[in-house]
Amino acid sequence: MRTYNVAIVGPLGVVGEKVRSILIERNFPINKIKFLGTFKNRDKPIYFNDEVILTEVAEEGAFTQIDIAFFCVNSQVSKYLAPIAVKEGAIVIDNSSAWRMEEDVPLIIPEVNPQDLQYHKGIISNPNCSTTQMLVPLKPLHDIYKIKRIVVSTYQSVSGTGKNAIEELYNQALDYCLDKPISNSVYPYQILFNTLPHIDDFLDNGYTKEEMKMVNETRKILDKNIQVTATTVRIPVFNGHSESVNIQTEKPIYLDEVKKILKKAKGVKLIDETKSNLYPMPIFSEGKDDVFVGRIRKDFSIENGLNLWIVSDNLRKGAALNSVQIAEILMDRNLL
Repeated sequence: MRTYNVAIVGPLGVVGEKVRSILIERNFPINKIKFLGTFKNRDKPIYFNDEVILTEVAEEGAFTQIDIAFFCVNSQVSKYLAPIAVKEGAIVIDNSSAWRMEEDVPLIIPEVNPQDLQYHKGIISNPNCSTTQMLVPLKPLHDIYKIKRIVVSTYQSVSGTGKNAIEELYNQALDYCLDKPISNSVYPYQILFNTLPHIDDFLDNGYTKEEMKMVNETRKILDKNIQVTATTVRIPVFNGHSESVNIQTEKPIYLDEVKKILKKAKGVKLIDETKSNLYPMPIFSEGKDDVFVGRIRKDFSIENGLNLWIVSDNLRKGAALNSVQIAEILMDRNLL
């Protein structure tokens, strides 16, 4: 089997750490791996496959002889470094929003649109975590019923913001238990015992960037004609995003058929036994690869309407796992 030289840009963040662990879990065929970060984090030891590897600086010259570079950094860094990596011969799989809506950059969910990978020009974009988990189960339904409208409300964990947010929620819970004043710095308000209908910056149209990401990415990945509206909310959960999704289709929907389709769908796990109080929850999804779907029921207020509850580990399928799966398809289809 051929092996590959791999780089992870941003190996110390929550997504970078998860990419590292998933590469090991899935026995990704690695010849050599480099961990690339800031000057500040240079020479930090990282344990990988029983080895200790020191981080290097992500800069020009760092990507020579690299086959695949997983970018787990913000958009600004990606905009600067990704073209350098491609010029030096690497294929970039980027987790930021920097390239998602670029016309010549494939935006890929392996269970949904792997065929678009053949058009890549060196940079491949990973969708927003909330878009990914929504479209994995919606794709097989769209193939049968033709979805024409999606209304989605998300309930997103703090790990989507990063390590600082995880620490902030933990400290707020600790301070509450110790009867100490609760402070906040990552979010504009306390997140403990609270919900924030505010993820990313607000735009002039009243929506947030996160909400418009779901709108625009869904159209690019699934169908440009689908009408989408989103409300995204941050909740005090450490890991695992949840979504209430309402769809309207062109063709009539039959619940038994929907459940059969989802049971067979790749990457989907159906948990829908309401009589036994079984339905998807973040605590079920943590550390799992599947997207969990339940609470499936008809929307009687509209013609051909359906409600679903969708839950996923946002650091895995929403980010790191999806990236590694993209790399695996590139290998399988000789696109590297």
